[in-house]
Parts: sequence; C-alpha cells; structure tokens
Amino acid sequence: MEKKNVKMEVINPNAAGIDIGSRSHFVAVGQGTDDVREFGVYNEDLKAIADWLKENEIETVAMESTGTYWQSLFAVLQAEGLQVILCNGKFTKNIKGKKSDVQDCQWIQKLHTMGLLSGSFLPDEATEQLRTYCRHRSNLLEQAADTTRKMQKYLRLLNLRLDVVVNDICGLTGMKIIDAICKGEINPEKLASFRNGNCKKSEEEIAKALQTNGRNDYLFTLKHEYQMYLNLQSKITECDKEIEKMLNQQINNDDNKKQHQIEKKAHKRINKNTPKNIDINLLSYQYFEGVDLLAIEGVSYSTVLTLMSEVGHGIHKFETAK
Repeated sequence: MEKKNVKMEVINPNAAGIDIGSRSHFVAVGQGTDDVREFGVYNEDLKAIADWLKENEIETVAMESTGTYWQSLFAVLQAEGLQVILCNGKFTKNIKGKKSDVQDCQWIQKLHTMGLLSGSFLPDEATEQLRTYCRHRSNLLEQAADTTRKMQKYLRLLNLRLDVVVNDICGLTGMKIIDAICKGEINPEKLASFRNGNCKKSEEEIAKALQTNGRNDYLFTLKHEYQMYLNLQSKITECDKEIEKMLNQQINNDDNKKQHQIEKKAHKRINKNTPKNIDINLLSYQYFEGVDLLAIEGVSYSTVLTLMSEVGHGIHKFETAK
C-alpha cells in the first residue's frame, strides 16, 4: 500500500520553541541538530537566548508555563520585541516513548510553526502585581486557619472546650479567653467573664467548659500557636494596606475610573476574611469603570477582589460567559 504524506500549512515561518527548565532552557529554532541550543538561567543567559533568536530572524516564540521558571525569560524576550506565546503544558505534551529536552523544544517549535498552539491569558503588569499581593494574602489566611485548628486542638487537650460554647474561637469572646489563658489565668469564672455581649452562651455555661487539666506542655504549644496567629493577622493587615494602595493608585491615575460613584450595599454580608479597611464595593465599581459585579447574586467581596487580581481589566477580553 502506498504511503501518504500529510502536509500542513506553515502559519509561523519564523517560530522558535523553548523547553523551560529549573536549571537550563533548551531553545529550538528548527528541526535540525544544529537548530537546538542549551542555555543557563542567569540574566546574561536569558539575554543570550534573545540575541540568538534574533540572529536566526525569529519573530515569535512558544514556551510552556512551567512553574514560575518561565517568568524571567518571558519578560526578557518581550522587552527585546519578540512575540511570546505562553502555552499550557497539556497542549504541548510530546508523544509517548523516548523523550528528551531537545525533543521537547523541537516539538514545541514544530507545533508553533504549524499554528497549533494558543497562548494562555496573561494580565497586565499592574494586575500581576496586585495578584502577587492577593495570592500572598490567601496563603497567609490558609496559614492562619491552620494555626486556628491547632489552637483548638491544644485547648481540647487542656480540657478547655471553648469550641463547644462559642461558634468561632477566634471571635471576640474566644480571643479574649485564649489571651487570658496564655497569660496564666486558669479560674473558669474569671475566664467566662470575658464573654462578649453577643455570645449566646451564658457565663455559667462557659465557665463549666473551661476547667483545665493543667498540662504545661499543651499550654506551652498553645501559647506558640496563639503568638503565630497574632503575627499572621498583623501580616494580613499589612497586605491589605498594600492592596488598597495599589488599587487607589490605579484609580486615581485614571479620570474614567475616578468619576464613578456607588452607594453602599447594606445587604451584602462581609466575611471575616474580607479586607476590613478596603471599600471593595466602591473600588471595584471604579476599577471596572461603572460595572457593578457585586450586583450579581452570589458574588461576594472576596470573589470580586479575586477577579480584580487574577483577570483585571482583561475581564473585557472574554466576549461571552463560555
């Protein structure tokens, strides 16, 4: 049976492919043996990649979004005037079997030459900076939640069943009681007297739940977790200030954004993890130039802040919900 040759149209004739690595990058400008070079990851190496690509008259480059290793090279290539396509790894997977870094970068180069790769969405620089702050804030919240669970564990081991008599041990009542415990207070009635007026349980019931077994080892670890929790809360507050500063800078430097005003939403519930000193209702309305995302049922302040930091002004790039 006669073999058939399948020909594909070349969409990007001056294309290159890069296999991103943690210690080196493999760059292919063609499918020949001499068309592949390995470069390091230092700044001078990244500039050398850009120079070599321009020597070979490369106009567009495709690379995988491998961890965070691609970001420095991406910035250098863009600064040198090259069109850079950042691709999801699932679209650049090579065929099964023997594979190497050389084969990978040539495979990416071949796909890009044929126009078979599409770039991932990338926000602008200002949005990327805001995203860094917001993602860091999310990490701090996760650490604080983990610390809360550990505090609850050590309280339980001390036979201090604070979790039974308050809904949130890190609420107003819980934090006052934990602070007093860490300072050496063990009298149940005295601890119960720190009850906030909004607490549903009576002082008598709280006192019954706070009769400690006096284990010093558990008290020691509880103190450490409490100190870490307070430290994390201060870091979250610092992060909130930077986020507010960035948003205000972007809005105040743009008259189209600054002109928009909106009334407060009394019906919207403010979660305890929502930034306390940032008016997300107003800032988001100004940021999106009169688009009120909080008017959508089920959309919270945290969701809007996530959209602002992950997508930013690029929210208008998506023509439909799909």
